[in-house]
Amino acid sequence: MKGGHFFRLNPDDFIKLPSGSEIFMLPGRSAVGYDRAKGRFTKLNAIALAAFVSPGFTATYNSPYEEKGRQKLLPLFAYAAAAFYKGDFYTAAMRTDRERRQDLRCMDMEAVRKNFRLFKKTFPHNRLLVHLRVCALVYGCPAAKNFFLKRYEAPLPTSPLCNARCVGCISYQPEKRCPITQPRIKFIPTAEEVSEIALFHIHNVKDPVVSFGQGCEGEPLLVSDVLEKSIKIIRASTGKGIINLNTNGSKPHIIGRLFDVGLDSIRVSLNSAREIYYNRYYKPKGYTFKDVMRSIKMAKGRNGFVSINYLTMPGFTDLKDEHLALTNLIKTYNIDMIQWRNLNFDPLAYFRTLKISPDRTSMLGIKEVIRQTKREFPALMMGYFNPSKSRIKRHSAL
Repeated sequence: MKGGHFFRLNPDDFIKLPSGSEIFMLPGRSAVGYDRAKGRFTKLNAIALAAFVSPGFTATYNSPYEEKGRQKLLPLFAYAAAAFYKGDFYTAAMRTDRERRQDLRCMDMEAVRKNFRLFKKTFPHNRLLVHLRVCALVYGCPAAKNFFLKRYEAPLPTSPLCNARCVGCISYQPEKRCPITQPRIKFIPTAEEVSEIALFHIHNVKDPVVSFGQGCEGEPLLVSDVLEKSIKIIRASTGKGIINLNTNGSKPHIIGRLFDVGLDSIRVSLNSAREIYYNRYYKPKGYTFKDVMRSIKMAKGRNGFVSINYLTMPGFTDLKDEHLALTNLIKTYNIDMIQWRNLNFDPLAYFRTLKISPDRTSMLGIKEVIRQTKREFPALMMGYFNPSKSRIKRHSAL
């Protein structure tokens, strides 16, 4: 399914379900299948199933289903089409990042628990360390696990505040429309607490990344004084690694300030490259889509690395008009990377929220959109995770 339309898939539309993925049942939703005898799609007397694919894989089709009357929103996951064939599960998805950064098979949970105890002795009064322990051990956050395993990218959550009301926010749902995935941080850590965590990670990882802006917080730009002081402390100690900011890009002047003191990269979240659909999803408070574009321009003007966290939804992201808007954005702002991340939201509710009923003939296909983007912009990085310095260097050498 894409945008409420059903499609017959071919074997090459499927991949074997990646390790670490999950299969969900979708209560209140009937599965839809194709009746070859009647030559049409039909509702089945069965509960719909969907796959929640591992990080690094992007869904190309949603699970086909029909709602049984008015239903509660599905929890905040992505719902890829799933199939069972000769003893194995398959899903409609493609691999968009080869890095095994969030592969659960590489995460020793006993080592996570052991290292927390060791780190706690090193930083006995650091509240952020305790928060990351809860992220790793209670909510299963792979970024927090990587911090305790001294690998890849470490999260630096800082802000309980936000100036957007994203309908798919995983940490705050004021109207209780659906359960949150992970509660938001309840305090603002000091710059000393943040820099302790960041410097420990940077000094213990070969090719490190540390990132403000996580799923367990609001918008980090709203506590910019903490960010600015933290970056200054880090950069006074070392030039190693990448300091990254995951952000909604709402405050361009602050973006400029942060790059001036040592920020290396930003990842700006967009569900759409078109203002009307951006506003319907993000519901910005006190900033505009134009401010987001100004932040990107500001970062590029400071020689910063700019990724787009492109929240991908089959049937919308692959619309011809949406793809045209994305390509224009890449050209206009000289974007460095697109991260094709799955948008975790109820698929049918998403199209109702955006007030759009797309025609199936206007859908290019997620695979084709990614291929076309790569062909048109061969220097553009494509992936799922914030890149390290060496990864950016390797890509630039191609």
